[in-house]
Amino acid sequence: MEELQMFRARWMSELTPGLSSGLANSGSRKARGTVGKITDTKVKLELAKEEKARELFLKAAEEEQNGALYEAIKFYRQAMQLVPDIEFKINYNMSPDGDGVGKKFIEDANDDSKMADLLSYFQQQLTFQESTLKLCQPDYDFSQTHISALPMEVLMYIFRWVVSSDLDLRSLEQLSLVCKGFYICARDPEIWRRACLKIWGRSCVKLVPYTTWRQMFLERPRVRFDGVYISKTTYIRQGEQSLDGFYRAWHQVEYYRYIRFFSDGYIMMLTTPEEPQAIVPRLRTKNARADAVLFGHYRLSQETDNQTKVFAVITSKKEEKQTEYQRYRYFRRSPVQETDHSFHLGLQICSSGRHKFNKIVWIHHSCHITYKSTGETAVTAFDIDKMYTPLFFARVKSYTAVSERPL
Repeated sequence: MEELQMFRARWMSELTPGLSSGLANSGSRKARGTVGKITDTKVKLELAKEEKARELFLKAAEEEQNGALYEAIKFYRQAMQLVPDIEFKINYNMSPDGDGVGKKFIEDANDDSKMADLLSYFQQQLTFQESTLKLCQPDYDFSQTHISALPMEVLMYIFRWVVSSDLDLRSLEQLSLVCKGFYICARDPEIWRRACLKIWGRSCVKLVPYTTWRQMFLERPRVRFDGVYISKTTYIRQGEQSLDGFYRAWHQVEYYRYIRFFSDGYIMMLTTPEEPQAIVPRLRTKNARADAVLFGHYRLSQETDNQTKVFAVITSKKEEKQTEYQRYRYFRRSPVQETDHSFHLGLQICSSGRHKFNKIVWIHHSCHITYKSTGETAVTAFDIDKMYTPLFFARVKSYTAVSERPL
């Protein structure tokens, strides 16, 4: 069309030389006007197509959230056929229409700043009614009393029961996912301060260099209470020579060492060839169902080299005294000198990978034998070599605190 208009203007200028300049100018103006109309039409078509694709894409996203995956795929395909890169052109700050389509994707322009401090953001979102803080609202009307009707003091006491004296902070974090009000309660500084005091005692009176008690609990090195530290040791041992003397057997020895910490300074240790699948469930509580479990106490120590270490004293299980009938049933035995055995451990807390405090390394291990008759103590120190491999943390599946006392 444009070429035709230019040809007509040139032809008229050749027929009437005097009017050539005027006709040429008018022809060029007409051509430019025609080109502008064509461009405007194309832009409008592109905008309409993009708007249609945007509506289809948001509708598909809503269907996907509702679980209608087949319908969502259909709308996604239609949207991308109109505009292949529609997902990068959608502005999530506004909804395409007022009927609620895409409401779940409406985002605030200041989300990044609000996500940096969710606690302050949620506190601003809560409503105040008759000077009483409403932590949450029931979704449905029912005759029973809703938990939001409880006073704040009662709610905080319930949260302390969730944590319990076993310091089950994982359950507290899961409880904070219920609603904004529970999130605020789970961030109460008093709960986290009590947890820090229970772990570190007087050494955590000051927050410096941390800003909150929760940050101290999450970042300061400590042992974990929701699982077991496990190490696996394998070595080759030379066996006895055969009767005919032609060969000597070699045995591969494999065993596990388990260490379980509790928040009250209690520790359990077990060395056994049994697999973790069979042993870890038995070590959930202090009443372990294993005969060879050793019990003791531990303490955390912050050294001058900024390394947190664990020092523990573990005693062997006391043997039951034999009766006179058992002692003299077959023959009179010579009296055995009574002794007390205790094991002294030194461990260093480390982190491995993305998980914090999931590894402890041996520093020293010694056995102290005390003779009751004389009071003398014999100490045997073990060499920390390849036989003492690091212990890695394994969380007890579906662990929940079993304590009957609040934090």
